[in-house]
Amino acid sequence: MPTRMVILPLAWPPSTSRSVPITVSRAGSRPRGRPIVGTIYAPSVTGTLYAGTSGFAYPAWAPSFYPPGLRPEQLLAHYAGQLSACELNNTFYQHPTEAKIRSWLAATHSDFRFAVKAQKGGSMRALLSDPAGSVPWLTAPYRFFGERLGTVLYRVPANVQRDDGRLEALLALWPADLPLTMEFQDASWHVDETFDLLRRARATLCATELPDTEDRPSLIVTGRFLYVRLRRHEYSEVDVASWADRLVPFLDGGLDAFVFFRHDETGENPGLARSLAARVRERQGASART
Repeated sequence: MPTRMVILPLAWPPSTSRSVPITVSRAGSRPRGRPIVGTIYAPSVTGTLYAGTSGFAYPAWAPSFYPPGLRPEQLLAHYAGQLSACELNNTFYQHPTEAKIRSWLAATHSDFRFAVKAQKGGSMRALLSDPAGSVPWLTAPYRFFGERLGTVLYRVPANVQRDDGRLEALLALWPADLPLTMEFQDASWHVDETFDLLRRARATLCATELPDTEDRPSLIVTGRFLYVRLRRHEYSEVDVASWADRLVPFLDGGLDAFVFFRHDETGENPGLARSLAARVRERQGASART
């Protein structure tokens, strides 16, 4: 199959004229030869948007999102009928058991994806003190998700400042077949050196839109997909439309995108995730017709 070149911006809107060439084939195979560091390989088909919320087990979302009277064990099945992915919260506090993961898989369809927050204690040990001992323990349960695992979200808190050596050690030991997304909450990590380490490991940089700020995060491509966390307390439909406009060029370039709104108290944010997916479909349809 012939290959084609797709040009994706490092950040959107781009802050510079730099761009990343992506050499792909219709089969999505990597071209022969040693790849240039920083090259991101993507399939030549349009990427998929996986939109949802952080968590699903919120009975208070009835009746805004959940029908009244649903039992707790029925919530995920209804959620998966409306949205395409969920960022699991409880995995941050405790390791999921195989039985629990099997129940999540059984409640959702084959195209549904889970983003799993890495367990808090194990993830910090793996980064700060004992990567060789902690990474295998941390990652073992995630394999039960199989192909339904969208990514592991690895959160690095604001009190942990940049340390290239520790990050490099973690990335070197991380299993290559487990998709990894890194969220750095301290600004010291947001530098080219960090981005280069992530690119070499094909790990994704999380873009987080923080509460109480008007600044939009840059969408910096370091891995095989985008990952965006929308954490403001309120989003208007204008905001949602703006995010759809930002995401479509990356999706059209072949990258999947995971986008999660924060948990809210009334169940409005699942509707925003549905709205985002609909707006992306509209824009992609309009592009295909022109």
